Amino acid sequence: MRTLLSSLLLPLLALPAVAHDLIPATAQSRDLLLRHATLYTVSQGTLEDTDLLLHDGRIAAIGKQLAAEGAEEIDASGKRIYPGLIALDSHAGMVEIEMARPTRDIADVGLNNAELRAASAFNPDSEIIPTLRRNGISHVQLVPEGEAMAGQSALVGLDSWTVEQALVPSRMGQHLYWPELGPLASDDEERSKQLKEHDDALRQIRTLFADAKRYALGIKAGDKIAQQRNLAAMAPLFDDAATLFIHVDREQHIEEALKLCREYQLKPVIVGGYDAWRQAASLNELGARVIYASVFSLPQRSDEPVDLAFRIPALLSDAGVPFAIGYSGDWDSRNLAFAAGYAAAHGLGQDKALRAITLDAARLLGVDDMGALEVGFRGNIIVAEGDILDPMSGRIEALFIDGRRVDLNNRQQQLYQKYLKK
Repeated sequence: MRTLLSSLLLPLLALPAVAHDLIPATAQSRDLLLRHATLYTVSQGTLEDTDLLLHDGRIAAIGKQLAAEGAEEIDASGKRIYPGLIALDSHAGMVEIEMARPTRDIADVGLNNAELRAASAFNPDSEIIPTLRRNGISHVQLVPEGEAMAGQSALVGLDSWTVEQALVPSRMGQHLYWPELGPLASDDEERSKQLKEHDDALRQIRTLFADAKRYALGIKAGDKIAQQRNLAAMAPLFDDAATLFIHVDREQHIEEALKLCREYQLKPVIVGGYDAWRQAASLNELGARVIYASVFSLPQRSDEPVDLAFRIPALLSDAGVPFAIGYSGDWDSRNLAFAAGYAAAHGLGQDKALRAITLDAARLLGVDDMGALEVGFRGNIIVAEGDILDPMSGRIEALFIDGRRVDLNNRQQQLYQKYLKK
């Protein structure tokens, strides 16, 4: 309730600071035919000198010399067309100014807030959103934060009047933040205290899941049980009707998390996942997946290569672990393609890197009509001059969300134009 109230009050308290003045595009009313482009389809390779037809918000045809009576035609010769990018593990639209607490609505107090929905705190008028669109991001996975069970994520498009218009149907996701033990103190007493606190935190999580499982079984059996919304919200996890996203990085703690998943027969998604490649066999055994969100992190151990964080996506790929690349944060989610480019240059390759921020990201969220240029898929496309994984040469010219051409103007661009005239 606190999260909901704060999301309602936020626009009233800080309207001048958080509302951009760009008007959302109207629904596609006329067919659009882009001709002679290079299509990076993700799912079917690269197609040179190929046409793409958008009809009623979806990709209607792909081929050479397409015909569409009455369609608006755009000569895309020399241009590249990509699927819209999906930013996983993002707070975009939930945070406006990081250092201003009234504009941050990403977390609530307590160990179990499974009933809370990140979408209730989403501000579609955030000034941050246009900057993400300018970098090719059409959708973000809104993710809450918390002590343990933080709540439910949502997939939203970045061009809408309301939250309801922004929401994209996707598989329910519950987010668990695993307690991670920092460097142990040299003092015996202090070290024992750290270990005890960690054990207590693990015990609380085990108790939380045991309570939720009993609650779910009781409801199924028709027992008369007092309603507990947070436990009820966790019930879909045990029927494989929801995905458990576990935010954890270190190998020891990934092991702890996977032990819990084995006990309750869960197929988790590890978020962060700095050490996930070290647990590849266990992850594959469980059918787990990874959102690797640490491409630009520093080495976490003194004896690690300085470029290890860049190479981890390639290590996951080589180990056969299904993964996508994310970029944790809010405004900095705009760097998603840049991160994928670094992974591509450090062993992953261009095709897999692009797939990790498009099709693999969509499938990880349970969405089967996004993330690729395929007939029948949503018309989420990027038109660029160059390689979008290279921020120096990408030069995105247009972004379409569900066939609607989105305004790529933003606050930074306005300021740039303003001071050019000084």
